Amino acid sequence: MSSSLTRRAALKTFGLGAGLSALGFVDRGARAAEDATAKANKGAKPITITRVRAITCATQGTIRFVVVKVETSEPGLYGLGCGTFNQRPLTVVTAVNEYLDPFARGRNVDDIEDIWQTAYTSSYWRNGPVMNNALSGLDMALWDIKGKRAGLPVYQLIGGRSRFAVDTYTHCAAGDLKVLAELVKARQAEGFRHIRIQFGGYGSEQLNTKPDFRAAGFGLPRDSHMDSLPYLQVVPKMFAHIREACGETVELLHDVHERIEPIEAIRLCKELEKYRPFFIEDALAPEQNEWFKQLRAATSVPLAMGELFNSPHEWVPLIKERLIDFLRVHLTQAGGFTPTRKLAALAEWFGVRSAWHGPGDLCPLGHAASLHLDLNIHNFGIQESVNFNAATREVFPGTHTLKNGYAIINDAPGWGVDFDEEKAKKYPLPAQPGYWEPVRRRDGTAVRP
Repeated sequence: MSSSLTRRAALKTFGLGAGLSALGFVDRGARAAEDATAKANKGAKPITITRVRAITCATQGTIRFVVVKVETSEPGLYGLGCGTFNQRPLTVVTAVNEYLDPFARGRNVDDIEDIWQTAYTSSYWRNGPVMNNALSGLDMALWDIKGKRAGLPVYQLIGGRSRFAVDTYTHCAAGDLKVLAELVKARQAEGFRHIRIQFGGYGSEQLNTKPDFRAAGFGLPRDSHMDSLPYLQVVPKMFAHIREACGETVELLHDVHERIEPIEAIRLCKELEKYRPFFIEDALAPEQNEWFKQLRAATSVPLAMGELFNSPHEWVPLIKERLIDFLRVHLTQAGGFTPTRKLAALAEWFGVRSAWHGPGDLCPLGHAASLHLDLNIHNFGIQESVNFNAATREVFPGTHTLKNGYAIINDAPGWGVDFDEEKAKKYPLPAQPGYWEPVRRRDGTAVRP
């Protein structure tokens, strides 16, 4: 078709549109759509937030859960979210009850994005774990409400499923290699294909002797002792033993937990290449992110990072420079479902997969949010699993289940997880405060987790 004919066709189309507009057809169509919307809404006022409050419980023993409940102007309609910060739960309670509650009251429950953005800057300074966990509880509760109003699980609101269930990894730890191998085989028999292995606790502290700082009266009597060398020597032996005892098909993961120096992490990862780990987690501390360039250049071992990050901006350089393979986002620490799903979308374009942090100190609502995102996103990698006890399942009806290594959620609207406040009262927070126990080198120098 010639350019003149193309222009002539366009002018005719434009003229037809203008004529229809002049005759009132376009306006009538727009008015019909508006009338249909008004009829569907039946003239109802927007549903608004009437109260935001934090509720605590400890159904898992020493773990301190913080649940955020958003009540609304619609009788019987409420949303639930997780704001658990195990080491500082009462600060999150204060942030929710004293600050987010008055800030959010009267707001339209549909405006999740605007509420998140304005709440995020409402304290002026941002990206801290206290405010992020409080904000996460509010954000997740609003998504729960959105799903309940739509009559759909949250993953359906963002595009539906990409897989039938969520593959997970479990944990095995023992201070004896033969015992560890038997534990791995038992988890394989349960259907797990991905297993994280640790020789004892993080850093294999049981291998360390003669804590000179303790003899000198430095620190506290319960402070742990970990030097790098025993740990660096045992981890390759652990991988070799488990590979020989349990076969090549099982995917093996390991968490360094940031307890060694950057140059030591590079050497360790190079040694582990021949055992084909699924990923090595937190080989470097957050303060040492620039070292990922040297680590990536030195080894092909897949790297997972990020559970201690507060701000999405901490992940961005690692994603865009393709320095990591898996995102270890702790969903509540990052501010909730809203920012994490955006981070997942960003990572997809750079070939980085998800491996959301799923520890025992994330309540079932937090796990539900992670699992809904796992079901939807294309760049899903793996999900950390936790098998909650009977008390938690009683207080949080609808909690996901594990079958053949997969996490299975129910398809109830919202997160599909409820919270029984009356039953939760049977499990008050422990009297002792929660804090991360210090770990020290032989001379007393604190080791950063």
